[in-house]
Amino acid sequence: MLLFNYNEESQATRRSEAKGRYDLSLILAALALASLGAVMVASSSIAIADGQHVGPFYYLERHLVFLTLGLAACVVMARVELSWLERNALPLLLGGIVLLLLVFVPLIGIRVNGARRWIRLGFVGFQSVEAVKLILVIYMASYLVRHRENVQASFFGVIKPLVIAGGLVGLLLAQPDFGSATLLLGVTVGMIWLGGARVRNLAMLGALALPVFGWLALSQDYRVKRLTSFLDPWADPFKDGFQLTQALIAIGRGEWTGVGLGASVQKLFYLPEAHTDFILAVIAEELGLAGIVLVLGLFAWLVGRGFVLGLRAVEQGQRFAGYCAFGVSLMIALQALVSIGVNLGVLPTKGLTLPLISSGGSSVMMTCAMIGLLVRISYEVSRADNAMLQLIAERQLADVRA
Repeated sequence: MLLFNYNEESQATRRSEAKGRYDLSLILAALALASLGAVMVASSSIAIADGQHVGPFYYLERHLVFLTLGLAACVVMARVELSWLERNALPLLLGGIVLLLLVFVPLIGIRVNGARRWIRLGFVGFQSVEAVKLILVIYMASYLVRHRENVQASFFGVIKPLVIAGGLVGLLLAQPDFGSATLLLGVTVGMIWLGGARVRNLAMLGALALPVFGWLALSQDYRVKRLTSFLDPWADPFKDGFQLTQALIAIGRGEWTGVGLGASVQKLFYLPEAHTDFILAVIAEELGLAGIVLVLGLFAWLVGRGFVLGLRAVEQGQRFAGYCAFGVSLMIALQALVSIGVNLGVLPTKGLTLPLISSGGSSVMMTCAMIGLLVRISYEVSRADNAMLQLIAERQLADVRA
């Protein structure tokens, strides 16, 4: 630590000359989740695709295409210099705002089930918020580096980044997308706290914001129905509580080791969104508690490695890299936590997929891009460690010669 605070300019020069390596365990955890996801998308979507007369493997083929595109996005992000991302954080944020506004433009925005969340890119739709998730992490990391002292010491230093996030949240609520809005706000608060903000200041803001979010949650009938069905899904198991009751039945049937891969009954037109929002219920039914533990373990390892990399980067003085690692880890962790909680009936139903596992297009691609950013950070951390070791070796050699 002292060696890296010795001379910041020579430290940066020495680090740029040193070689690094990518975190293999991080890559393997992501690959394991993606591989499990491909298998479960195939298992959970065959009946749905066959019923839609698009071919039994339609959703699997689509998922693999977006996984391939996501792999390309991962490789690109792993090659991008973090300094470039830090310099262009504001233009990226403005681009994210444009993406959220495009969903309201006729002929560009796509309305699905009354919500405007997608933009038309040729023959496919792209969900703007998926790109905004990564953009927000990059911008907040840049902001925390530039205004670290204000964030740590001032109440208004905490308000400013929350106002920026609030603007994005407002655009999401207009779509409407309450789940993603809550996720972005939660990640922003988490990054600010990890950036050194006082808990007292965050608690004061939370006390002010809680009534607002309570009003938003109760302002729409469909949100109220989700809350009431979550509290007692068996009160109306064939209407408002249908999704959750079917998910709980699937989980109960799985018991310890599951009914066997491909043998799920609930995915046969009983469980809605079996290959997307409720894919964990299919995993629980076919692979049992063992499958759920495997999923939780892989996410714990992936997110844990992300936080470790972030801590090491901050200790090395690479604060932008560290805050980016914190943000990506929080984003993946919170989205996975919400998705798993919804499937298990401990959280109200939200339209959030399980990262790297659920069938999806833009969500799969952008999650892979986030993994690519983590991989890049692991390379920078390793390179800094090697630079420190080289410096120690050179000093020891100089002492011997002296």
